[in-house]
Amino acid sequence: MNKHQILIVEDEINLGATLHEYLEDKEYLCQHAKNCKEARDLFNSDSFTPTVVLMDIGLPDGDGIELAKEFRKNRKDFVLLFLSAQNDPETKYMGLEMGAEDYVTKPFDLRELILRLNKALTTHSHLLTYQSEVKISQLGINFKGYEVITADKKIISLGQKECALLELLYTKMNEVVSRDEIIEKVWGESSFPSNRTVDNYIVKLRKWIETDKSNQIEIKSIRGVGYQFIIKKELI
Repeated sequence: MNKHQILIVEDEINLGATLHEYLEDKEYLCQHAKNCKEARDLFNSDSFTPTVVLMDIGLPDGDGIELAKEFRKNRKDFVLLFLSAQNDPETKYMGLEMGAEDYVTKPFDLRELILRLNKALTTHSHLLTYQSEVKISQLGINFKGYEVITADKKIISLGQKECALLELLYTKMNEVVSRDEIIEKVWGESSFPSNRTVDNYIVKLRKWIETDKSNQIEIKSIRGVGYQFIIKKELI
């Protein structure tokens, strides 16, 4: 049996049942909630600890994004993917901004969902290998908790892809990382973000860095190539 437990929050009975059957066939342990109340009960159960939540947005008794925020406040160590028929950019942005690892638009191919899920789980497992906070000058990075700490000790939550992007730049500090490498290692072959998507993630990371007034740390744009996480050697 796969060690990962999946909470499926989906009010469409047929789709929920299909997901449950398909994922259990892939040896995941699944539970299906048809509304917010059932989802809360399962998420907070002592006998079921989901490592993945597949969250619909339009639920009969509430909003999936708000429910996901509630879950994130209680726990940060699970992979969150939204499954939604809502395809407008603002809703997608809201979902990813609050910390989702992916946003899959209905209708979707089950094989694509598995590819995205496996990519998210691989990244998640890798980030959990960081056992302690990384310190850079006055800044902090908690890869395991998907957080960065500003110079004035404020905590900023990151989505998994933001955290994975930061980790990629950090491990290659002072090297130029191409956009192609970023897309391949952070998003994977099953998803093709626009340049604007990558740029938006960089903007959030830069705001965090700018709280350190030493001017010794920056994420530099390398025109036509990618980005470079510059950290002066004395700060490492």
